[in-house]
Amino acid sequence: MSTLAQTVSDSVTITKRNLIKVKRVPDLIVFATLSPIMFVVLFRYVFGGAILLPDGISYAEFLLPGIFAQTVVFGSTITGASIAEDLQKGLIDRFRSLPMSRAAVLVGRTIADAGLNVISIAVMALTGLVVGWRIHSSLGEALAGFLVLLVFAYSISWLMAMVGLLVRTPEVVNNASFIVIFPLTFIANTFVPLETFPAVLRTFAEWNPVSAVVQAARDLFGNTVPGAPLPDAWSLQNPVLYTLIWTAGILLVFIPLSVRLYQRTASR
Repeated sequence: MSTLAQTVSDSVTITKRNLIKVKRVPDLIVFATLSPIMFVVLFRYVFGGAILLPDGISYAEFLLPGIFAQTVVFGSTITGASIAEDLQKGLIDRFRSLPMSRAAVLVGRTIADAGLNVISIAVMALTGLVVGWRIHSSLGEALAGFLVLLVFAYSISWLMAMVGLLVRTPEVVNNASFIVIFPLTFIANTFVPLETFPAVLRTFAEWNPVSAVVQAARDLFGNTVPGAPLPDAWSLQNPVLYTLIWTAGILLVFIPLSVRLYQRTASR
């Protein structure tokens, strides 16, 4: 039975291992940052002129929190694909032969991928400043906005870790993740106001956790219209709280399930 100190120590070691791998395979960073840059530029200049927003906010300031949320959620899928790849290559069997905590492999993987999300957000923020995005809140509120994005993405990493353990093929993980995450990020307030949605889709989008993450980021960055009426749904009236509820729920469910599944998988 691993002690807490051993689990922490082993998790730090695995995190370093995964970050060193990123350093030696710079393609991971390149493609993780090129995609959000392309989304920012394309939506800002190709679609921005066709999307009507209330007076007092530019499309760049409406768009960037949505792009942040979409990118960190998609970035979390790296966790599942990486775990599936390690299983496929037999690396998990090597970890099993070492006197190390079973949970450390998953903890180290998810923390390392959170680091990749930090890099992606930094690149997107710089790109956003170039295309006209600005933060109108305090430094503390802005940092809280980025933290909400990263914490939610970290919870999705644990969900994806379980998918990677179940599927075991990186290509299938990517395809399965895309099928689920793509509609979640588009049937939301990510790119267009919810007022443009049909009634059924609007109700789904209002309670979609991705919409809450986006709304929380917009509120904390000051990317909303001052004095505008509050949204109808409780989830969007209290987006930070709603996001944290989802985050806690996902972590409470998928951390123990993923660790248990990893122990069963690694023992085969």
